Amino acid sequence: MRKLGVLVVVLCGAVLLAGCGSDSESTSGRPSPVEDGAPAATPGIRIQQAPNREQAPAPDNGQQVTARKEVVTGRVDLTAADPIAAAQTLTDRVARLDGRIDQRTENPGTGNTYPRANLVVRIPAAETDAFLNGLGEIGEVTEVSTNRDDVTMQWQDLDARITALQASVTRLRDLMARAANTADLIAAEGALADRQAELDSLTGQRRYLDDQVSLSTLTIDISTTADGKRDTGPSNFWDGVVDGWNSLIDWLKDAVVFVGQALPWLGFLAVIGVVAGAIARLARRRRAPRGNPAAATGRPAHTGDEAVVTAEKPAAAGENPADTAAAPPESAAGTSGAANRPDSE
Repeated sequence: MRKLGVLVVVLCGAVLLAGCGSDSESTSGRPSPVEDGAPAATPGIRIQQAPNREQAPAPDNGQQVTARKEVVTGRVDLTAADPIAAAQTLTDRVARLDGRIDQRTENPGTGNTYPRANLVVRIPAAETDAFLNGLGEIGEVTEVSTNRDDVTMQWQDLDARITALQASVTRLRDLMARAANTADLIAAEGALADRQAELDSLTGQRRYLDDQVSLSTLTIDISTTADGKRDTGPSNFWDGVVDGWNSLIDWLKDAVVFVGQALPWLGFLAVIGVVAGAIARLARRRRAPRGNPAAATGRPAHTGDEAVVTAEKPAAAGENPADTAAAPPESAAGTSGAANRPDSE
């Protein structure tokens, strides 16, 4: 028994010595946290150090930077000896740049106006500066104004909405393919129609925005060099006479035109006056008494009885019957009127 106890004690001591040796070797082979500049770890507490920020890889979230998108517009005032020929030259240059002409207006000019031309051109945005610099070869550039409108955020918003709608349309089509009954199929079709309509509208807006970004819009007004000269009037006596004569001729032309325009109105007014006078005379005749013709005609009526009385009246004493017979009718009328008056005595 004593030998067995001694053997057990020896084995226990050997095990203890082996454990202490392994701990000392592991401790001596590993660097101390204090030597590395880090605080010593407390037994039973595990310290996790933060990773170095300089060595941490950046997360890959896809392409985040979008190229800047600008809408370039401008206006140019150009003077040339022949605006029509200058407009044709500009048209040829735009065609060589793979652009297009959205609007073209030409006025050859008349006796009172000068020739002019107006163009609305669309050219690639990258060629805008070179195109503007080359306008001096066609004529004299009097004014140039350009504007650059940044639409990057608007384009990104449209693109994001279009992407989301495309994914929604794809899911709705899958739901339609797996629809178990008619009600689910009809609901999916209605939602798909709404999504598809909105998707088409946004796609059209983005297409229009892309066209505005890719092609600049320039309005070019071309006038002749004599258009800006103002007429200061005659400078001498003879020029004044000529200018006055021309003014008189112009006034006479205008007067003749006015008379020609007024003649139909004068005839119309004359017809209205004749009709109005006839109506007035007819109304006046209807208002006059039927037994008084003098009221209808407006003149005193002489009856035959007065003439008979005048003829039968005897000549007064001392009067010559020949003189009485030779008296004018007015005297006879006056005498007959006096005879018809009652005697005041």
